[in-house]
Amino acid sequence: MKLDNGTKGSGQVLRRVAVSATAAALSATAVFGGLATAAHADSATLTGIVLGVGADETQRVVSWYSSTGTAQVVQVAPTSKLVKGQFPANAVTYSATVTANTVNGGYNAHATIDSLKQNTAYSYRVGAEGNWSPAYSFTTQDFNGNNLDFLFFGDPQIGSSGNTAKDGEGWADTLNVALAANPKAELLVSGGDQVETANTETQWDAFLAPDKLRQYPWAATIGNHDVGGKAYEQHFWTPNTDRSAPYYNGTPATRSGGDYWFTYKNVLFIDINSNAYASGSDAAHIGYISDVVKQHGAGAKHTVLIYHHAIYSPAAHANDSDNKVRRQDFPTAFSKLGVDLVLQGHDHSYSRSYVIKNGQKANADEQPGAAEVSKGPGGVVYVTANSASGSKYYDLTAPVEGSDFGPDPLNPKSHWANSVENQEHVRTYVRVQMRGNKLVVENIRSGTCAAPNAAVELGKVKWCGPDNGATTAPAVGSTVDKVVIHTNEGKSGQDGPAAAGSDWLQ
Repeated sequence: MKLDNGTKGSGQVLRRVAVSATAAALSATAVFGGLATAAHADSATLTGIVLGVGADETQRVVSWYSSTGTAQVVQVAPTSKLVKGQFPANAVTYSATVTANTVNGGYNAHATIDSLKQNTAYSYRVGAEGNWSPAYSFTTQDFNGNNLDFLFFGDPQIGSSGNTAKDGEGWADTLNVALAANPKAELLVSGGDQVETANTETQWDAFLAPDKLRQYPWAATIGNHDVGGKAYEQHFWTPNTDRSAPYYNGTPATRSGGDYWFTYKNVLFIDINSNAYASGSDAAHIGYISDVVKQHGAGAKHTVLIYHHAIYSPAAHANDSDNKVRRQDFPTAFSKLGVDLVLQGHDHSYSRSYVIKNGQKANADEQPGAAEVSKGPGGVVYVTANSASGSKYYDLTAPVEGSDFGPDPLNPKSHWANSVENQEHVRTYVRVQMRGNKLVVENIRSGTCAAPNAAVELGKVKWCGPDNGATTAPAVGSTVDKVVIHTNEGKSGQDGPAAAGSDWLQ
């Protein structure tokens, strides 16, 4: 049985059952009239529901918290089949894996929805008969096209301003602004540091409060503030995840993380836990990426790598000792593996690198802030995202002469690797558009100096706006930086740089 717009005959039942500590409880699921009907969830309190990415565009993963460990499911149906908000009799149920929650004494659950059809609106709810969550919806788009829009968000880090509520307001506003402007975005991609303190559930509650996180799939990334506790991986179940020791850090009882990958349309996404970097972990990450690219890269038009610690960051973390190690370990490997774009967080400021090949600027003539670049074989563009919530900003730092990350000869105020560095103390997000063999990367303002902007409101920073506050902050939706990256490397449908004034992006 496949999940689609039609009704299914009696006796056709689709259940995704994963082995868990509650397998015995799941055995209570009974089949009546061709429906998989779970036992009552004993008035379980269901919280923290979040929609995540699956292994490909035909899947979504739903994760949530429950106050009880009884059998639970995700129930799904095309939205068009709901009548006055009621799910149809032939709605499909996916049995959840429910495990004891080591953070708050309750339980965490997840289930994978699969066999989704393109260009279809779906509704879903979690729980069990007699105890359902509210219904939420998401919409799939064309699975076969060469166009893909997704949004990248840096460090919400809810709680870092000292005021969780204000941080949550800024985060919710960025999601609302970004998705109002980009309703066709298909993925929300994390730069890490969802919260300030790994196991503080009030911060997680504020991060997960926006319903946009139940309507668009969140591709989670673990940051340094998400480690030290199990809440991160209890809130987010990620596909194709390797949780072997080299991809973790910390003790088994408290660590979260792992490396994972998924494909979406023609893009291969690989997400690694950059918190694990010592004792051979960087080599292990490279080995993981190499294996994934070898097995799945041939069918991908683009390869996008995501991790938290920005190796070419422009601000407070630019010369951290761990980043110096990563700058030695990663760039040549990424070039050899054909990575096109690297998305990073951690430094609460925005940067876009020049095209970097084997840890060096690929083209000495590439100018700062170039609006269009050709990547060429082995070229990689690295992007660091600014704060998406306004909870914390880091000011740009001066490059250290004679260091491995010294000044740019073309723009000595910036680091040699970076074409653009920006900090205005306003919230931003990054939009990435795939258009055939082109990637368009744009940093967009989701706020101004006005509230909600916790760091400004609470006096955590002394100025706001471009030019260190000398210029009034531009409007919400305005562009900080935009670049068109031509990525062909002998792949099908090669292209050259677009002619001036061309309308290929329209």
